[in-house]
Amino acid sequence: MKLGLGLYGNMLNSQNFQFAKQVGATHIVAHVVGHFNTADARNATAGLYEQGFGVSMPSPESWTYDWMRDLRQAVNAEGLELVAIENFEPGHWYDVLLDGPRKHEQMEHLKRIVRDMGRAGIPILGYNFSLAGVWGRVSGNAARGGAGTVGFHAPLETPIPKGMVWNMVVDPQTFDPQGKSGTIGTVTPEQLWSRLDWFLQELLPVAEEAHVRLALHPDDPPVPTLRETARLVYQPRLYDRVLSLHPSHYNAMELCLGTVAEMSEGDIYDLVDRHSKQGDIAYIHFRNVKGKVPHYDEVFIDEGDVDMIRLLRILHRNNYEGVLIPDHTPSLSCAAPWHAGMAFALGYMRSALQIIEEER
Repeated sequence: MKLGLGLYGNMLNSQNFQFAKQVGATHIVAHVVGHFNTADARNATAGLYEQGFGVSMPSPESWTYDWMRDLRQAVNAEGLELVAIENFEPGHWYDVLLDGPRKHEQMEHLKRIVRDMGRAGIPILGYNFSLAGVWGRVSGNAARGGAGTVGFHAPLETPIPKGMVWNMVVDPQTFDPQGKSGTIGTVTPEQLWSRLDWFLQELLPVAEEAHVRLALHPDDPPVPTLRETARLVYQPRLYDRVLSLHPSHYNAMELCLGTVAEMSEGDIYDLVDRHSKQGDIAYIHFRNVKGKVPHYDEVFIDEGDVDMIRLLRILHRNNYEGVLIPDHTPSLSCAAPWHAGMAFALGYMRSALQIIEEER
């Protein structure tokens, strides 16, 4: 197993690459969309900002082969590997999600992105096939010592306004936060699964040719519907449906352990055992929670409901060779709350892995 660190778009710089190496990471996951390490972004997941995570306006310089190549070289220069890019820019594929008039045009752009990733030597693309995205979480202090956390506590849901997808504004001219210009409407499970089927049918052959794994993140929060739109993987068993739609090594899982722990059904240990044996897992978000939907809080990895050491032993027994990243962690009360939280998580993970490896 390899340890990695997820860095947001505004954090992809040499200073944070050095930090990753100092705390024991060997790999980087680049989360290019948005600036989610800020308190403002946590408020956006709670719907406290009318524009959610903001306006999706990808710059022309990003998402090109040259940009990917340069990013990988910058990561390599610090002795690290760039293992994945996490999430498409909503502005690039909103009509793929909505089954809108530009979906074929946008799909061609997604294909170019995947081909360029392959050329640049970036082996995994994590994605979240969702209309509501991450929404409804609230900031709190539920972790040990009152550390800053996020949680989900059955918020009052509102329909998604037109011009918004994935909790980001994709069409500022259409978007009205009050929904006066209309909403995207109800999306049924049948419609959403049909859209995923088309997405994989179109993109998976390109991913196979480019040797880039498409890794699906489960729905967080894992509820059947959110803001009047269906969700895909809100129970562990639904991952099987995704993988069986188009069986391929390149149709894979971005397994978020925290999200699975939040689900109301299933056995997280069985899920990890089965899919790590089958080679379905591209990489793992390693975090812990207390509670399940509709009420849960994210906490430190050593104080939640899940036995994380047991999960590491399962992965080690099954010879899982992929990357684990802390995903996100509680914020510590210090001058660098995000960095301190990540350092704690990676230190815990590194120590646990060393002990497990010595047990054999």
